[in-house]
Amino acid sequence: MDGISDVAVGVKRGSDELSMYNSPNSGMSSSSDGASNGSDSKKLRVEEAPPSRVLHIRKLPNEASETEVIALGLPFGKVTNILTLKGKNQAFLEMGTEEAAITMINYYTTVTPHIRNIPIFIQYSNHKELKTDAGNQRTQAVLQAVSAVQSGGSPSSDVQEALAAASSPVLRIIIDNMFYPVTLDVLQQIFSKFGTVMKIITFTKNNQFQALLQFSDPVNAQQAKLALDGQNIYNSCCTLRIDFSKLVNLNVKYNNDKSRDYTRPELPAGDGQPSLDSTVAAAYSKDSNSLLGKIPGALSPLSAAAAAAAAAGRVALAGQTGSSGVLLVSNLNEEMVTPQSLFTLFGVYGDVQRVKILYNKKDSALIQMSDANQAQLAMSHLNGQKVYGKIIRVTLSKHQTVALPRDGLDDQGLTKDFANSPLHRFKKPGSKNFQNIFPPSATLHLSNIPQDVTEDDLRLLFSNAGGTVKAFKFFQDRKMALIQMSTVEEAIQALIDLHNYNMGGNQHLRVSFSKSTI
Repeated sequence: MDGISDVAVGVKRGSDELSMYNSPNSGMSSSSDGASNGSDSKKLRVEEAPPSRVLHIRKLPNEASETEVIALGLPFGKVTNILTLKGKNQAFLEMGTEEAAITMINYYTTVTPHIRNIPIFIQYSNHKELKTDAGNQRTQAVLQAVSAVQSGGSPSSDVQEALAAASSPVLRIIIDNMFYPVTLDVLQQIFSKFGTVMKIITFTKNNQFQALLQFSDPVNAQQAKLALDGQNIYNSCCTLRIDFSKLVNLNVKYNNDKSRDYTRPELPAGDGQPSLDSTVAAAYSKDSNSLLGKIPGALSPLSAAAAAAAAAGRVALAGQTGSSGVLLVSNLNEEMVTPQSLFTLFGVYGDVQRVKILYNKKDSALIQMSDANQAQLAMSHLNGQKVYGKIIRVTLSKHQTVALPRDGLDDQGLTKDFANSPLHRFKKPGSKNFQNIFPPSATLHLSNIPQDVTEDDLRLLFSNAGGTVKAFKFFQDRKMALIQMSTVEEAIQALIDLHNYNMGGNQHLRVSFSKSTI
């Protein structure tokens, strides 16, 4: 019983109560710890207790605070009690309902929970409730703080003390490994679980998608940072990196798909920035088949059934009703655009299967991607970009597929089938290309450069594509390089013209957008 002194705040010190933590069938028994290295997941499952609103959390970092442990449960419902066993790096967390606990376990089956960047393990406890000393002031202060934040109550001095609330209500959010699109609406849905989101500004800096998000109260910002920093929005990608901003108030001029002030719906959409059409906005917020409805990474308190369904498969949208892999692209330069140029540009974000330029409206085209995720990704990166001098609009089409012309009918080469193209970038599962998807940028990444090709050759090639080369840099092995054009539009043009360009000796140049600058 030498572990008694390790039992931290909130435990009744009676020996009857402590004995349950050392009983052979408790969630903390040595048998479950034997499987706790995470690799032996099958063994873990066999020994799991039946669902309970009390969760047993193991492998906590030494310095983990109660607030950080509570934050794990917050997105899923009310947290009613906590017991930390400091010396054992373990804790028990009691949720308000069993359903909240089930949802939480289902979510963390697909997304490994982290505290202070250390992966931790969560399973059901054999205990149905936590009997702790209700008089323990510190634990109660933390729980009161959390419930005040959750119910939107005004923070008491307890709250501010317990959560050490930061002075700024504004968070700076960076998204790493952005393989799938993250829109302003996605951020609003995730962060509004922690309080009222007043304003969001999104932008790309150093070729990384970033956002500034302002809550109505600094306590909400602190709570969201605790719960979400280091979490993935989608399964194993789109990792949130969150810090407090030095700004305490955001100044939003336009309401569109890049910035939003929820307190001032009357703001204009601004120049050249399509405002998020109200039907699209409604679809994002209500449609259960939209991006967040089915994805546990949305960190929304999903119903247990939805979370379990999402946990069961890869969280792809393909095959769901209402989600299409077909895009409608409009405001194209009809003098310049071809199916091949659209295949090359949209092929940066997915494997294009078919392209159809509309016969009666040649400034518009339908583009069929491999699945709905790729369509979303292409739409989020290319909508609003300038191609051949015109700002293009990309939306999801209601069509499920792009039809080919009937046999023998010539549609002037406006429809092309690329299903068997050797140029698909994402055919191989786990290909490195999945890790190198970036927004359009003035700097391009070149690879597969023949040994005898010089910097001057490449500068000339890219200048001839109709742009100005501002900077160039070879990588050490000279098979790869970065080249910087004077504008993003020039870089888009160069990528369309020169990706797969034959450099001689049957070596074809590969061109992508880069996250680096020279």
